[in-house]
Amino acid sequence: MAMFLVVSLLASAVGAVCGIGGGVIIKPVLDLLHMESVAAIQFLSGCTVLAMSAYSVGRSLLAGERQVQARTGVPLIAGAVAGGLLGNRLFSAVKAAAARPETVSAVQAACLALITLGTLIYTVRKDRIKGKHVQEPGQCVIIGLALGLMSSFLGIGGGPINLVVLFYFFSMQTKQAAANSLYIILCSQLASLLVTVCTGAVPAFRWQELALMVAGGVGGGILGRGLNKRMDGRAVDRLFMGLMAVIILISVYNLWQYS
Repeated sequence: MAMFLVVSLLASAVGAVCGIGGGVIIKPVLDLLHMESVAAIQFLSGCTVLAMSAYSVGRSLLAGERQVQARTGVPLIAGAVAGGLLGNRLFSAVKAAAARPETVSAVQAACLALITLGTLIYTVRKDRIKGKHVQEPGQCVIIGLALGLMSSFLGIGGGPINLVVLFYFFSMQTKQAAANSLYIILCSQLASLLVTVCTGAVPAFRWQELALMVAGGVGGGILGRGLNKRMDGRAVDRLFMGLMAVIILISVYNLWQYS
């Protein structure tokens, strides 16, 4: 049982530093360890990411740290909410269509491995890739929709794809992208959770697991916020790339074991 706390605490701390939410670590690690059912892991991971992002965003607001521009941030978040709802429905549809629960995990692992690999390649080469400066609200909504859908379907909160998209389409610096990513994660996961609860689709799980993981998520948010202030952008980038390599290896292994 203590493993739930350890995994969520460490994953959320690193996630808060890099702006990737922690779920991108929690979900594949719990799948790897077979610690719960597929649906329960999806739900617990989402709740943990929601707790961590709520703490991190709340603290930023209280501290007067405004790194989200209304012109692009509001439509991005609106799109992420809609994407979170669609991603939740997509997960339910895939789960219902799958012959066995492990098939869902295999599909998620394959998607996560590909997305993370693309993210790592972009991060390594981003100094040679010219970013854009998207300002049109409609385009921001579409981008947010795609991010929210992927994060909700994969149960990772947002993960590395958020940062790459914010780097490329909005030319944000690392720490600004991390702050915006956490807002997107918070809103998309909240929308997904509300739909799950309101439709009675909450899977069977143990309340002790949820309590430990939420505590780990908040604790990781506190730890990660402190670390983020002490690290410069280059250090965050190095941590981010190392983390991506680990996630790819775990996802490939999960794909192999569930196929």
